[in-house]
Amino acid sequence: MKTIEVVAGLICRNGRFLICRRPQHKARAGLYEFPGGKVEPGETPENALRRELSEELAICPQVGGAVADVTHTYPELTIHLTLYRAVILQGEPRGLEHDDLQWIGAEHLNDFPFCPADVAFHDAIRKLYMPVCDP
Repeated sequence: MKTIEVVAGLICRNGRFLICRRPQHKARAGLYEFPGGKVEPGETPENALRRELSEELAICPQVGGAVADVTHTYPELTIHLTLYRAVILQGEPRGLEHDDLQWIGAEHLNDFPFCPADVAFHDAIRKLYMPVCDP
């Protein structure tokens, strides 16, 4: 099975980040994900993420460095998913491709059902965004 390159954005604002729920007509319906999509031939991952976030959320993002990546096999395909930091330069996210958008803190990751590939990013996100408490 061929591996498909996919990118996603960890879009942060005021200590919270954006998660999006997949609609009923798509695979993994009702599960949350970090927004993004497939890298098209000839596209850099960063340009693919800019395009996908524009198409899915009607925003113009600035894409930063990669946070983490994972290879995950679903029944119908294998993906190599890379999560990049992203900041909104223009626009307010709208659910053009998703049926729910939520701004959450890292402490609420377990409160939402996520696509299995996206769950792999939870530990990295917690390390980046949850405060460290000294005993």
